[in-house]
Amino acid sequence: MSPVTITAGDFTVEADLLAAAFGLDQAAVKAKMQAGEITSLCEAGMDADAGRFRLSFRHQTRMLKLILAADGAVLSKSMEVTGRPKRPYMLGSSDWVPPVRAG
Repeated sequence: MSPVTITAGDFTVEADLLAAAFGLDQAAVKAKMQAGEITSLCEAGMDADAGRFRLSFRHQTRMLKLILAADGAVLSKSMEVTGRPKRPYMLGSSDWVPPVRAG
């Protein structure tokens, strides 16, 4: 079973996937997401990437990126060190995708 589920346009990611990526326990992941210390961004693919999604999770100086198929299967996973923490930003209303929740 995939650690990501997509239901009616909402994405839910298993907390253990994020916990392992950021070196935290599951309870800390949920608390940090609620406090805005772990932020997420969902982008829908266009053109050749139509039907795919990129979920990005940022915590401190690290960013986890997941590329997903339309059914939530993880096609690729990567971790980047970004150098410095960044504040979350909002997409334009025409590009808005619902936020991601830790399951």
